[in-house]
Amino acid sequence: MSFDLSTRINEIIRIDPDAPALNADDRWRAWSYLSRAVDELDAFLSAHAVGRDARVGIVMRNRPEIVRALIAMLATRRCVVTLSPMAPREALLEETDRLGLPAVLVGERDWGTGDLATVASAAGSHVIEVRDDTGAGGPVVGRIAVPTCAARGAPTASGVAVQMLTSGTTGPARRTDLTYHGLSRELAATSPPGQLDQARLRTGTAVSWAPMVHIGGLRAVIAAVVAGRRLAMLEKFEIGPWRRLLTRHRPRVISLVPTALRMVYDADVPRGTFDSVQVVMCGTAPVTPELVDAFERRYGVAVLTMYGATEFGGVAGWTLADWRRYRAAKRGSVGRPNPGVSVRVVDADTGTVLEPGRDGLLEVTGGQAGTDWVRTTDRARLDHDGFLWILGRADDVIIRGGFKVSLTGLREVLLAHPGVRDAVVIGVPDERLGQVPVTVVEVPDGLVSANDLVDHVARRLPRYQVPVDIRVLDALPRTPSMKPDGAAIRALFEPTAASTDPRSREVEPSHGN
Repeated sequence: MSFDLSTRINEIIRIDPDAPALNADDRWRAWSYLSRAVDELDAFLSAHAVGRDARVGIVMRNRPEIVRALIAMLATRRCVVTLSPMAPREALLEETDRLGLPAVLVGERDWGTGDLATVASAAGSHVIEVRDDTGAGGPVVGRIAVPTCAARGAPTASGVAVQMLTSGTTGPARRTDLTYHGLSRELAATSPPGQLDQARLRTGTAVSWAPMVHIGGLRAVIAAVVAGRRLAMLEKFEIGPWRRLLTRHRPRVISLVPTALRMVYDADVPRGTFDSVQVVMCGTAPVTPELVDAFERRYGVAVLTMYGATEFGGVAGWTLADWRRYRAAKRGSVGRPNPGVSVRVVDADTGTVLEPGRDGLLEVTGGQAGTDWVRTTDRARLDHDGFLWILGRADDVIIRGGFKVSLTGLREVLLAHPGVRDAVVIGVPDERLGQVPVTVVEVPDGLVSANDLVDHVARRLPRYQVPVDIRVLDALPRTPSMKPDGAAIRALFEPTAASTDPRSREVEPSHGN
């Protein structure tokens, strides 16, 4: 079925204004909390010539007032330009100025971030504080910084719902356009059958902690609203508060990225925490089959892995029916393509479509990707039953002195060490050999040394695949979505990084070939 995202949001938020909709800080906000924001923000922006299709920045902190700002922009068919609350002060100010936005919406917490209101208004933007007022008639709009020079014109992005920051896992973050049509189509394709046939409120409560500045958290909020489902949210993932939400709201389906899945498992969270949970959805990054197996054994829930990207939304995933039938036979797969999405594997050089069972580059069409075939940077394999395996990035193979080194394969060997919680392997330039592999590993409690890991790898891989530099950290630098921060990790291997990074406990010198 198809539906219009803006229309559905407006229908849902006005069905029962007094019914609970959003829980944060142990307080419920009613659906009128959202509908009042739609009306008040729409009137204010329209009065200042910031109308339909206009690009409006939002500092996307995981706060209820930012949820109401997001929903208000989508309900009135404006284009949300996501701004990261985690960005350094100078970067946030520079980006706000560079984007040329006519309006920027912020919560109280970010009003004074780096003098954002002052700088943006001086550049011609309206800066509007969106308040978390839960009273029946409380104001939505708080402080306003009007432009102190000529107001910017309203740049438009027709049909674009969100200009989304990618996660910056492999380098600097960039933006991609998520259209209203594409989001609507993808939500319809990935929702349970019949759930979106009509606008109605539901009794269940979704639990979300993923940062809205990235696609997982943003999509979780939008999906809950269009389904008419209550939403309980956290500003960030912490095991104690997260457990309390599960116990209190008893969701049947929850989401955990691989890092959070590992954190829950390592913390030995009591099995009773999952009494209501039937399914754990797990995506955004690769997860080892061994961790999935161990988690399922301990907690008695199905861990359904999925695959997608900011640029083209959800591509593939496990269903509970497939999990029951194929779990053992298709171990390590990310499931089958979502409804409305087609995938194929092609030869990287010729573009020839490969038969099932052969490795190549993944291409996607349908869903948010549109009607053209879009080539990804992921190596993949399909089987005769349509199950998909992601084998790593096409650019994860480096040439070291004429020998090929798979960074994904090296990472898998490191993760097989029982003392390693996570690892990132990258290639860095080398004058003599071209490129060499280096790695950062997350080792809680310092129980494993770099030398231990060198020995571990050397027993399993040829010598040319042994990393020349291993950094052992208490915790990997991460993006707000808990993915490893590619830019920060690469910076560790700049010439001064070894002496300046306070988290690095050990730096191993070159081990040669």
